[in-house]
Amino acid sequence: MNALPPVSPQSLDDLLICFSHLRWDFVVQRPQHLLSRAARTARVLYVEEFVRHDGYDELRQRRDASGVTVITPYLNHGTADTDAVLRDFIGDLVRSTRHDRLVTWYYTPMAVTWTDHLPADVCIYDCMDELSAFKFAPASLKANEDRLFGLADFVFTGGRSLYDAKRQRHARVLCLPSSIDAPHFLRARQALPDPADQAAIPSPRVGFFGVIDERLDLGLVASTAAALPQVQFVMIGPVVKIDPAALPRAANIHWLGSKHYNDLPAYMANWQAGWMPFALNDATRFISPTKTPEFLAAGLALSSTAVPDVVSDYGSAGLVRIGDANSMPAEVQRTLQAAGAGQRAAVDAHLARSSWDMTWQTMRQCIDRVPTSDKALRRLNNGVHLHV
Repeated sequence: MNALPPVSPQSLDDLLICFSHLRWDFVVQRPQHLLSRAARTARVLYVEEFVRHDGYDELRQRRDASGVTVITPYLNHGTADTDAVLRDFIGDLVRSTRHDRLVTWYYTPMAVTWTDHLPADVCIYDCMDELSAFKFAPASLKANEDRLFGLADFVFTGGRSLYDAKRQRHARVLCLPSSIDAPHFLRARQALPDPADQAAIPSPRVGFFGVIDERLDLGLVASTAAALPQVQFVMIGPVVKIDPAALPRAANIHWLGSKHYNDLPAYMANWQAGWMPFALNDATRFISPTKTPEFLAAGLALSSTAVPDVVSDYGSAGLVRIGDANSMPAEVQRTLQAAGAGQRAAVDAHLARSSWDMTWQTMRQCIDRVPTSDKALRRLNNGVHLHV
């Protein structure tokens, strides 16, 4: 096995430009945690998917409080060759932004069709999901991912299942599972005022927060709520890609909509347990839910369906109870009885082993391993596989 070049401290003025399928303000998840940390030492541009409008083609920019500059392309409804327009926009943007080292960072392989011309010194693919398995995935996504593997210097995966699926497709693959902003969610262990839209809901409450889409098992939500009429199920998050009319309705199911990241601890502090009723389908086969350690940091006992990464990383350690359509009501009841000092001590010992700061430090070390003076050498495939 060949060794990687040693890490050498860089005194470079970095420009990191990220291409993502996710809106920056949608929900706080992996991109926001990592790129906010990158913005402490680099210029970070976060390029969202384009928006159609009636005006002229333009790039709209705004500075987020994290230091990240969020860029949204607005294209006229009549603009046909979107790739050509985006290619010119992004090329001009990079040329007009002072930098010594250009780092391109991808969450969506679809962006390679209009960014592969960029003179990147370092190219990163942070693969947080198997997007090809998601509802309405573009037919060309897999082909574009193949192109992205050819450009990338490192591929990071958001969980172990994704690592197993990608490790043979690139020479440098690192498994960096979902981490935790522990201080933020530890606030939920304190007595916090109950939010107004939750205050009238009786106890006991079992909560969920996250995107509500095809990854959620709505049938399981309905059947579990029916089996436990005395338990109130609080469901927080935006509804996307599914018809809101399809959400199960019952007196003990409460769909509260999307909430700001800063407000989540107040909701969670007034729950008695958490649950993750994920469907077991192609869209969840490779997910490593960021919310798993967030629930645990909040001090909530947690039940989940048998998502592979949840089972391997948390279920096998006894930190999350695993249930199915038949056993979930019993598992939910057990979580309502599970809170205690012993459980929290085991959780805290597990969570102490990771943080978003630690994850970003590992990623930054990888970036600094890539030589910037010889692009031909940088593109050599040295056959190294990494797993952390």
